[in-house]
Amino acid sequence: MPVQSAPPGVSSAVLPASLLPRHIALAVLVAAVWGLNFVLIDVGLKDFPPLLFCALRFAVVAVPAVFFVGSPGVAWRWILAVGVVLGVVKFGLLFLGMHAGMPAGLSSLVLQSQAVFTALFAAGMLRERPSPRRIAGLLIASAGIVLAAVDYGTVGPARAFALVVAAAVAWGLSNVLTRRAAPPDMLRWMVWVSAVPPLPLLALSLLVEGPRADVHALTSITLTGLGAIAYVGLLSTLFGFAAWGFLLRSYDASVVAPYSLLVPVFGMSASWLLLGEAISPVSGCAALLVIAGIGLSALRPGALRLPGWSGRRVTTGSGEPLPRP
Repeated sequence: MPVQSAPPGVSSAVLPASLLPRHIALAVLVAAVWGLNFVLIDVGLKDFPPLLFCALRFAVVAVPAVFFVGSPGVAWRWILAVGVVLGVVKFGLLFLGMHAGMPAGLSSLVLQSQAVFTALFAAGMLRERPSPRRIAGLLIASAGIVLAAVDYGTVGPARAFALVVAAAVAWGLSNVLTRRAAPPDMLRWMVWVSAVPPLPLLALSLLVEGPRADVHALTSITLTGLGAIAYVGLLSTLFGFAAWGFLLRSYDASVVAPYSLLVPVFGMSASWLLLGEAISPVSGCAALLVIAGIGLSALRPGALRLPGWSGRRVTTGSGEPLPRP
């Protein structure tokens, strides 16, 4: 999720130093929606081939919203680039990995390795040099991912794990591209980006999964399948980005960002409660390492403050994109 220190186009602003109680509830709700998203992806994959499901997810986001949200406010090349990298590659690989056997809860955790790949791409493409504190955090998070891989390797297919890691790599690249694009409104940005993947994903589905499988899935669609599409498209994407964008316009990014660390917590908990996925002591330790490492690398000193107004003036700029489903 893109995090900005101030809305693009605003030269300076005074932003609150902490969230109001109702906005804390909203931030936690968004994290819960994004965490539960992995469970609904798992549910939808029982009704649809993965690439077709991914295409339908983006189709319901883009249509009819693309006709009402207005111009994206960025060059079309950025829309196309992020639409392909994020929509086709990242989500395509994630859905394929989960279809191949990667558990929903573990997927929500392993996908957070995008923070490591974002830093690597930012160093190579933007010439950013991470601070020692951030490097330490990313190393801790990487250790958690390795620990999760070792634990999963004893019970699950390595191919599925590798596909989700590859999805995290694509997410890291799309984060850097999004920073370069600097979209002025995240909801409009996501709606327009979502208009790119449906046709390429549908073409790939026809080639890889076959017309017969696609036709069968569409002609035998169930209420469960429709609910899964509605959730991952309308609730997770449209509601999630609208609410998160509102919080980023109202508060400094460092105040909002910590709540994104709840996504894998909700993802793993919901998978345990609703899908019966086991959380081993090793995977629990891996989750703690990943969340702690990303938190250490993403949060500025003093980001967690007592309620009140900082009175600090911030300038326009795009910050580090943090995890979302």
